[in-house]
Amino acid sequence: MLTSKQRSYLRGLANSIEPIFQVGKGGINENMVAQIVDVLEARELIKVTILQAAHLDTRQTCDEMARLTGAEPVQSVGHRFVLYKRSKDNPQIDI
Repeated sequence: MLTSKQRSYLRGLANSIEPIFQVGKGGINENMVAQIVDVLEARELIKVTILQAAHLDTRQTCDEMARLTGAEPVQSVGHRFVLYKRSKDNPQIDI
């Protein structure tokens, strides 16, 4: 569980990164979850965009993705959300 100061620090870091995944109208699938787990291990902090055609709630999608990947939800604003998961092999972000 992240504290508010840790979450604030991670939000600042997330400002400079581009979204690398998009959730479409098909929603969340197993392949996407597996890819996100791999990318979280490599990068620790990722931003995901929900396409407008998907008609999904950003907060619920963020919470579901965090639950499926074991990550911490950092922020959900508009059609984007940010996830954080500390790398087991190569931690890069010191919070």
